[in-house]
Amino acid sequence: MPSKALATPADVRPTPAATVGAALRVAVIGAGAMGLGVAQSLKQAGMDVVGYDVSPAAKARLVEAGVEPAASAAAAAAGADVVVVTVVNAEQTRSALLGPGGAAKAMKRDGVVVASATVAPDAARALAQEVEALGPAYLDAPISGGAAKAAAGELTVMASGKPAAFERARPVLAAIATTVYELGGEAGIGSSFKLVNQLLAGVHIAAACEAITFAKRLGLDMATVYKVITSSAGNSWMFENRVPHVLEGDYKPLSAVAIFTKDLGIANDVGRASNFPLPMAATALQMFLMTAAAGMARDDDASVARLFAQIAGLELPGAPRKP
Repeated sequence: MPSKALATPADVRPTPAATVGAALRVAVIGAGAMGLGVAQSLKQAGMDVVGYDVSPAAKARLVEAGVEPAASAAAAAAGADVVVVTVVNAEQTRSALLGPGGAAKAMKRDGVVVASATVAPDAARALAQEVEALGPAYLDAPISGGAAKAAAGELTVMASGKPAAFERARPVLAAIATTVYELGGEAGIGSSFKLVNQLLAGVHIAAACEAITFAKRLGLDMATVYKVITSSAGNSWMFENRVPHVLEGDYKPLSAVAIFTKDLGIANDVGRASNFPLPMAATALQMFLMTAAAGMARDDDASVARLFAQIAGLELPGAPRKP
């Protein structure tokens, strides 16, 4: 396992390094790009890991990773100490935990749910209340870092919940993350932090795609633009990470456009409800919505560059312009 470097800002209590108990039974519900990596990291840490996903292809990937697949969320969670839910949204989280065949009633009463989907803070609070009424503790624990870091056990976790939830979940958190922020004593706080992160991530992706396609319009060599910008003040983590997808013409969905139509949609809804303007997030949301409407919802989020190229009549590497 990689060493765990802990974040130590003055106003945040970091989770200390924990010794992972090999006997701990963990269910991972949702085996997409992030969930599969989480399951792999837990397996590598020596835990007894069972996975579940509604997709047969995702179940097959669990088998390939050496993780036992289950027939339902409840079957995966039967007797589990910790249930990690790595699905897409609040509706899927609710279904996985509280719907027919859900995990919350099947897991240990003194166990803990680690809920990692990006959801609205109010949704996180409601889910926590319903799960904890059944016995298990609930940790509002969105994750960040991407599929590669999930598989390496190097995620960042932005978590909030009762002290008992953190105490029970620490071995799992230590196995999947290099940095775990303990952000408060109730669900909803972690989700609020994740919304700020997703606002920035979405805006930065849209800006990176706009910039690299603008460079193409200017007749610049795009690879040279990438080299120059990544060593200049205009660089961002998203420019550095996503522009190579454009340069290679590779839009396999490491993070799909639809993720940001959802997450920026949540941010804009929360902003509107609190009477707070989010003009940058609103503009970025429209760019992702247009990209999705152009047939690229399931493609990599760097496909926003393809939308700009279509509008401007440009040809990007490996991506002929649609008529």
